[in-house]
Amino acid sequence: MGKVRIEKTPLEYMGRGLLSKVDFSDTFSTTNQENNLREITHLIFNKPPKWVKWLFSIRNKTVRLFGLKTEMPADYNERFAVGGYIGYFRIFSISDHEIVLGADDSHLNFRAIVAHNKETLHNIKVITLVQYNNPMGKIYMGIIKPFHLMVVKRLVKNAYQPTPS
Repeated sequence: MGKVRIEKTPLEYMGRGLLSKVDFSDTFSTTNQENNLREITHLIFNKPPKWVKWLFSIRNKTVRLFGLKTEMPADYNERFAVGGYIGYFRIFSISDHEIVLGADDSHLNFRAIVAHNKETLHNIKVITLVQYNNPMGKIYMGIIKPFHLMVVKRLVKNAYQPTPS
């Protein structure tokens, strides 16, 4: 069994109202019984490899030409609380088993949910939900989708911890 696998997005996330509609979703899972949810979220979003940082710098230079957000927001802070940020993403909610992060922009809104369940293997789920706000959002997602899949899979791998024997 691999360190990270792609799964069907659980239906419970599609209709929870995290976004007014869901135009795109995916779910990646990994195994980690060692760290708490806060630590796992930091492993995923605050430790990108150099090639991922490079891709984000290319993305930011490109989308700036189209008026999309590329700078940290004025309210940026690293408090682990609703309204704080993990990496580039605002914390929308925190519970014992789930953290909802995301960002809203003119072209699309997205949420990244890091969820922890009681399964022995692949107990950590990273769910991405995207809402297109206009045709630019759909075009943007169409262009970045292959990179998104590659990047998220790699970031989720940062949280992998083999199950103790």
